[in-house]
Amino acid sequence: MKILRYAVLAVVLVAAVLVAFANRAPVTLALWPDWLGVVAGVSPVLTLPLFVVIGTAVGLGLVLGLVWEWLRERGYRKEAAALRREVERLRAQAPGAVPAPARPRPADEVVAILDERPAP
Repeated sequence: MKILRYAVLAVVLVAAVLVAFANRAPVTLALWPDWLGVVAGVSPVLTLPLFVVIGTAVGLGLVLGLVWEWLRERGYRKEAAALRREVERLRAQAPGAVPAPARPRPADEVVAILDERPAP
C-alpha cells in the first residue's frame, strides 16, 4: 500500500513540475484596475511566473477550505467532548457496571506509544 501511495505522489509531483515548466511565462498582477490607479495616484503591480500565481491560488484555496471546515465542524467536536465527559462521569458513578471498551492498538508504533494511557 505504501508503494501505491508513493507512486500516486510521484505522478502528482511530475504533473505539477510539468505544469510549472509549461506555464513559466511572466504575468503581471495589478492590485486594482488602471482607472482606480489613476485616481489613487499609485497602481501597484507585480510580475510573477504564471505557475507561481496558480500554485499560490490553489494553496490559498486549500488553506481557506480547511479552516472553513474546521470552524464548521466545531459544534460536532464540542458535542462529542460533552458526550465523552458524560460517559466518563457515568462510569465513575458505577464502577464495574459498564467496562470501558478495549481500544485496538494502532498499527503505527509511535501513535501506539503516544496513545497509551497510564494504568489507574
